[in-house]
Amino acid sequence: MKNSTIKIVVTNRKASFNYHLMERLEAGIVLTGSEVKSLREGGANLTDAYATLKEGELWLVNSHISPYEPAHALNHKPKRDRKLLLKKKELLKLIIKLKEKGLTIVPTKIYFAHGIAKVEIATAKGKKAFDKREDIKRRDVDREMSRTKIK
Repeated sequence: MKNSTIKIVVTNRKASFNYHLMERLEAGIVLTGSEVKSLREGGANLTDAYATLKEGELWLVNSHISPYEPAHALNHKPKRDRKLLLKKKELLKLIIKLKEKGLTIVPTKIYFAHGIAKVEIATAKGKKAFDKREDIKRRDVDREMSRTKIK
């Protein structure tokens, strides 16, 4: 029996800085062949990406997957909307949570699990400016503490 292999392609580091991340879910993603090959090379960016509901389906919007050079004419559009795949119960729970005021869905990472591309999405609530400043202060204090322990 093989060990579970997970290869992280890209993480959205800005997500935890700009949002309070709550519940996380694993979703499949509908990709073309050139998109999969480009992801395997690490050509992706989730900085401004978000997920939205359209006609009862979940879509990943504004994510960038770089064109795969050897594909030439059969290449994909880098910023196209991509459908996310969830079980019906998970999607219904997500729809109910989105009706709560101020919640959004943010992709936190794209990875390969057992050779299949997956997206980790999280329900999130936007942070205020003072929350971000508090996070920066806390990080600086933690960094200083770890430096003093090493010496």
